[in-house]
Amino acid sequence: MKKRKVSFESMPWESAITGVRFKAHQQNGRKLRLVEFAQGFVEPDWCLKGHIGYLLEGEMEIDFNGTMIEFRPGDGIFIEPGEVDKHKARVKSDFVRLVLVEEA
Repeated sequence: MKKRKVSFESMPWESAITGVRFKAHQQNGRKLRLVEFAQGFVEPDWCLKGHIGYLLEGEMEIDFNGTMIEFRPGDGIFIEPGEVDKHKARVKSDFVRLVLVEEA
């Protein structure tokens, strides 16, 4: 069924690893996620997935194979998939909340 409105409030939180939780809606080959990272979270492995997002709350930095870029509320995130843009996120505030759009 095609949705035009996604109500994150009615969805349960999910967690794949400690320090991260998310709510996700998948449709037509895309995934829309509301993601929260806990204080002190550092991604354990390099991520090769592509992400498009918007930082709602908190501060984080992303390590792009040795190049660190800081993100604050209101910043957009655009990461291409693949080895060239492999990345690891690190939370710099009490928590981080962002919205991500990804291929499913």
